[in-house]
Amino acid sequence: MSTAAPSRFALYLNLIRWDRPAGTWLLLWPTLAALWIAADGWPGWHLLAVFALGTFLMRSAGCAVNDVADREFDKHVKRTAQRPVTSGAVSIREALGVGAALALLSFALVLTTNAPTILLSFAALAVTLVYPYAKRFVSMPQAVLGVAFSFGIPMAFSAAQGGSEWSLASVNAAVPWTAWGLLVSNLFWVLAYDTEYAMVDADDDIKIGIKTSALTLGRYDVAGVMAFYALFIASWTWLGLRLGLGRWFLLGMAVAVAQVLWHYTLIRRRSREGCFKAFRDNHWLGFAIFAGTALDLALR
Repeated sequence: MSTAAPSRFALYLNLIRWDRPAGTWLLLWPTLAALWIAADGWPGWHLLAVFALGTFLMRSAGCAVNDVADREFDKHVKRTAQRPVTSGAVSIREALGVGAALALLSFALVLTTNAPTILLSFAALAVTLVYPYAKRFVSMPQAVLGVAFSFGIPMAFSAAQGGSEWSLASVNAAVPWTAWGLLVSNLFWVLAYDTEYAMVDADDDIKIGIKTSALTLGRYDVAGVMAFYALFIASWTWLGLRLGLGRWFLLGMAVAVAQVLWHYTLIRRRSREGCFKAFRDNHWLGFAIFAGTALDLALR
């Protein structure tokens, strides 16, 4: 008995990973933590909606672009061989059309903020488009992803603190050095969890010939992941204290540390299941940090 082919809408939902929201959460929590810090507490419904919906839309657009860029690689990996573009269920033109439409919707949200944030959005889009091709040339393409997944941080500061002038000076005035420091710090978290993700497909990636941080680190992959986590936790904690956060923030960071130690038990044997679970559950680490930040600001 044959089964009915999925509808175009169902295929588009599959294309943007509707049923796998982990990537959206990984983008969202550090962005919201930065937004709360920049606004010195509750940022208001408008900015919350802009960054929550914008995060979902841009992550979805990134998935569509990534699937087009990786279609020849994905067919050789069991986990990705049936993705809509790779399998031919969705054409390249369709996928790029979906990605463009979602990016335009996200940009429409950004247009409701201010000039510095709009200027920063162009840089964010550029990094998003570059990342899918980085694995062909960069030994640790996860670092490029780290910039893309962290750009919501300076944008949150500019949206909460920026003015109306269309200049780089206005961006510099709206985004303090601590915000750029948070971006760099968050990059180390992305390196940690996306290396875990790369460890899942390490055998396939060797055959295909693409570059990943897991392959670059080799037998030091687990040590590298833990070092990235340590750099992230230490730098984010230091920056948070510099920004005036206190004990509830530190409690959130302590919960994050506990999760890092749990992740070590998941990845130390390098099993596909353990590494994938560590990656998939990383959003709880981000939530702990956001929750500690929001609670600290609310209870001052």
